[in-house]
Amino acid sequence: MTRLRKAMLEELERRNFSESTTRTYIRTVEDFARYFHRRPDHLGPKHVREYQAQLFTKRKLAPNTVTQRLAALRFFFIKTLRKPWSVAETPYPKKVVHLPTILSQEEVARLINAADTPFHRMLLMTTYATGVRRAELAHLKVSDIDSQRMVIHVQGGKGRKDRDVMLSPKLLEALREYWHGLRRKPKIWLFPGNRWHTAEHPVTTKVVWHACQIAAQRAGITKHTHPHTLRHCFATHLLEAGADLRTIQVLLGHRDLEETTIYLHLSHKHLGATASPLDALDLSPLPTNDTPARKK
Repeated sequence: MTRLRKAMLEELERRNFSESTTRTYIRTVEDFARYFHRRPDHLGPKHVREYQAQLFTKRKLAPNTVTQRLAALRFFFIKTLRKPWSVAETPYPKKVVHLPTILSQEEVARLINAADTPFHRMLLMTTYATGVRRAELAHLKVSDIDSQRMVIHVQGGKGRKDRDVMLSPKLLEALREYWHGLRRKPKIWLFPGNRWHTAEHPVTTKVVWHACQIAAQRAGITKHTHPHTLRHCFATHLLEAGADLRTIQVLLGHRDLEETTIYLHLSHKHLGATASPLDALDLSPLPTNDTPARKK
């Protein structure tokens, strides 16, 4: 391990950054140095600008991804090298906000029913029933299932925050049925890793991704569907069922309520309950093709 890499790791660990953020930041600095074939501490603002430009022009990365790369470089220069960073010289790209894909409840049922293994079925059911993120799902422990209070403890979620989510009676019943069918009961992780799901480490997030992709294909769902889609469906369907935004914010673990308001744009119930101003206009009937044109 190089001196610079070790120093950056120490700075990230001191601030308790998540493992995924730490990996992304380290890889970005490595890629930055590799692009110029020079040590990163020998590079400066002009190199950052050139690197940022090629992320758009050559690699065709999304603006939000480029912003994350710049955040990594900013951290490296300010916290590791103790050098100044000018936002004016290296501005962040304008953030792009896309509305996520939402499945109907019928489509979600088809997706879950199309899971190719009982293990994949439980991954999809748990994701939709709780709205947890992929990494949060993978790191659920057996002890996190609290059937007395009917909650699931999500430990160390995004931002290193713990929270509780509801434990659906239907999910609890399915988990118990799945558990009884296992030859070897998990001791720590609710969803253990390896091919037989008996490892002492949790399943990887890639397995969750593939479970969703395979089920979507088997169910004939053509919408772009991934595990986070089920999280969006969880929130949208809750909103349509009458849950308030503040409750949904807490369940999702959003830091800001503004993050949660996006589901107002996705809720069919809320959109359908709002009338267009066109409906209030008193318009004459649409003329037919046989109606003679008005003389000028």
